[in-house]
Formats: sequence, C-alpha cells, structure tokens
Amino acid sequence: MTISMAGLPAFLLYFCVGSALIAGFAVIYLRLTAHDEIALIRAGNLSAAVAFGGNLAGFSIPLEKAIAQASSIPDCVLWAVAAMLIQFAVYGLARLLIPELSKKIEEDKLPSAAMLAVIAVISGTLAAASMTI
Repeated sequence: MTISMAGLPAFLLYFCVGSALIAGFAVIYLRLTAHDEIALIRAGNLSAAVAFGGNLAGFSIPLEKAIAQASSIPDCVLWAVAAMLIQFAVYGLARLLIPELSKKIEEDKLPSAAMLAVIAVISGTLAAASMTI
C-alpha cells in the first residue's frame, strides 16, 4: 500500500479558498444584521451565538457541495456566491417572518435565534441539494 500526497496542493488550495469564502460570508452577514453578534457573543449572549453559528453552518453546507463538485476554483467560487446570495435572501425572509428578530437576539430570546438557525441550515441544505454539475 502506497500513500500518495499528489492531491495535497489541490486540497490546500480548496481549503484556503473555502476558508476565505466562509470568512467573506461572515463579514457580509455581520454587516447585514442590525445587531452586533460578536459583541453579544463576547458578552455571553447564547442567542447571538446560535443565530450566527446556524448561518455559518447554513452557508458551509452548500460550500462543501460546491468544493466537492467544482471543476475549477472559479467554478467553486461561483457556486459559493450563489449559495451566499441564497443565505442572505433567506435571512431577509426570516426577518419578515420573525418580527423584531434583531431585538429578540439582543435580548437573548433563544426561540427566535434557534428558528433563524434552523431556517439557515434548511436553506443551506436545500441549496446544496439543488446544485448540479
């Protein structure tokens, strides 16, 4: 049995691109919300952590699919941007469905944050399943 590291450069490249895409998603998401997740999380606000974590997971699921099926880095980035746009649109929809969402998260009302996280993960799962080669 031989162990080949021939795929290591591609692995590292896709890992770095994926990490950058997650960071980019996080930066944009943090600017879209009316509340300061990072400050809230640092202050011990569980709702902010659940909502932010759910949205990161909701984006990471289709990103994984984009990386797995990509024929090139630009192809991967294109699919990731599509998934990102879906997540941002779904966040906007969640704000309509959950009145005063940001205020509830700031007040550490876990049910609203949990619902946002679930909506984000469901939309991410659906986006990943919808990606075709």
